[in-house]
Amino acid sequence: MRRKPHAAHPHGERRKAAEAQAVAASGEVAPEGPPEAAEAPAAEPAAAPAISATEAAFAPDAGVEPPAEPADQALVLLERELAEHQDKLLRMAADFDNYRKRAAKDKAETWGRAQADLVQRALDVIDDLGRVAHLDPAQTSAQALHEGMGLVEKKFLKVLEGAGLERLDPSGAVFDPNAHEAVMTAPAPSAELDGKVSMVFQAGYRLGGALLRPARVAVYAWAEPVPSETVH
Repeated sequence: MRRKPHAAHPHGERRKAAEAQAVAASGEVAPEGPPEAAEAPAAEPAAAPAISATEAAFAPDAGVEPPAEPADQALVLLERELAEHQDKLLRMAADFDNYRKRAAKDKAETWGRAQADLVQRALDVIDDLGRVAHLDPAQTSAQALHEGMGLVEKKFLKVLEGAGLERLDPSGAVFDPNAHEAVMTAPAPSAELDGKVSMVFQAGYRLGGALLRPARVAVYAWAEPVPSETVH
């Protein structure tokens, strides 16, 4: 049920009028409204409007750029990859060229040092050959000259063997086509000598496992004797 408003009390009206006259006499402005009313609280800020998930994903403060055009983006990526591959190829070509030059230089230096080392080892042999060559024929016998040359030959071979040279003298050995060269054949006196070296015309040489020159030899060839009763 709706309640009726209360009528103003006469004593209250007289009290308010007296207070108004007192304020006017003092020169102050009476506050509007009832004196017991407190200041109204500050209004709260309005809530921000809600946005969708798609708008939040591509918002400027989300740190995500909107997708570029597919064709333009693919072209930019291809140009970037092409530039990177070209740069890598140029670097690889330059590195290979530098490696090739270093390898050729190292090979030349190594070969030069090997030649110098071999010549240094042969210097004593060259001195011995010079002494033999300058012997006085009037005071040197053929026997002494022969012995001197034999000693120089042995010394020279020893120097070459120290550098890795191997002399091939296959006398009496089985013929080896990989290291021997058959110049002629000779009849074998027995079947056991068939295919063996009968004579060495020129020795062969091998250096570091590589054949420099094959030995030139004559090889025995066995032939079955013909029975006498078959001969007419």
